[in-house]
Amino acid sequence: MSKKSILIIDDEADFCKLVKLNLELIGDFTVTIATDGKHGLALAKTLKPHLILLDIMMPHMDGFQVLEKLKADEATMQIPVIMLTAKGDDASKVKASELYNEEYITKPIEALELRSKITEVLERTAK
Repeated sequence: MSKKSILIIDDEADFCKLVKLNLELIGDFTVTIATDGKHGLALAKTLKPHLILLDIMMPHMDGFQVLEKLKADEATMQIPVIMLTAKGDDASKVKASELYNEEYITKPIEALELRSKITEVLERTAK
């Protein structure tokens, strides 16, 4: 099986590096990091990753705005998105689901659990 590409869009660089390291060590993934929404959108268009992990709370453009732009663009609308955020409130979960995210995960999450969620979403969306 070839490696699946994942794009992490999250302004917490240390968190991104940790997730990248864990996913590349325990899964068949290559991980790219964007630390802001604008850069994340550009990378999503050029890389066309298999999946995007998206934070909500970011400066300049929050995760909801990024998700809206991803789903409005033909080049990126088919990419599954998992919200990976510290915001565990119901209003955020509902808003994300209305914008067509695949899964909503609150931080912190264990690396193996994250890998399993990613694999589950990739299998579900491949059909």
